[in-house]
Amino acid sequence: MAKLILTLDGAVIREYEIDKDSISIGRKHGNDIQLNDLTISGRHALITTLGEHAYVDDLGSTNGTLLNGARIAKAQLKHGDTIQTGNYQFTYFSELDSDYEPTMFLRAEIEDTQIMDMGGQNQNETKGEPLAGVRVMNGPLAKKVLELRKPFNTLGFNGDKLAMITRNTNGYTISAIRQTTTHNPNTRPPILNGNPISIDPIKLNDHDVLELAGTKMEFFYLH
Repeated sequence: MAKLILTLDGAVIREYEIDKDSISIGRKHGNDIQLNDLTISGRHALITTLGEHAYVDDLGSTNGTLLNGARIAKAQLKHGDTIQTGNYQFTYFSELDSDYEPTMFLRAEIEDTQIMDMGGQNQNETKGEPLAGVRVMNGPLAKKVLELRKPFNTLGFNGDKLAMITRNTNGYTISAIRQTTTHNPNTRPPILNGNPISIDPIKLNDHDVLELAGTKMEFFYLH
């Protein structure tokens, strides 16, 4: 049976089996999946099943429904697609023999640490600067897009922070959270364009390829 995996900031919240012809998602009581999030409309989206195919419909929500990072009105779902409503994401699993593990869910956290210079100006003020994101290239979350809006964005798996992407007035840099030489694939050093990175920041360029714990991601500027 097909299912939806609900995640928030990369953490798995709940699994929903798609066991009826339509499943509504929204903030109000009466929805099949109710989410307490002010960025989600009262009736936000609808998952419908017609024969062997499943579809997602946006129900005229204020903030829209994203499928693999793109805003949609209605679209057919494929195995591994990611639906975003407000701050929550659903991953659609259609294959009965396709198990998932928490390591498959990219965990992206926002660090709200602020750094002030001697003149009291916020060095992390990045409003008006080019916005970038990372797009997952492989695995069940392929095509998932994470926008890098905050000054500090950490990437990792199962709560284990592996790398930090920093946004500043000169663009973006990436650095490893810690120096490591372990052979555990889930804690190996992050890789940038085929080369391991260290704790020293490296400037990111459009279409650079990152690899963390076996998951490849493309860094790109949102134009």
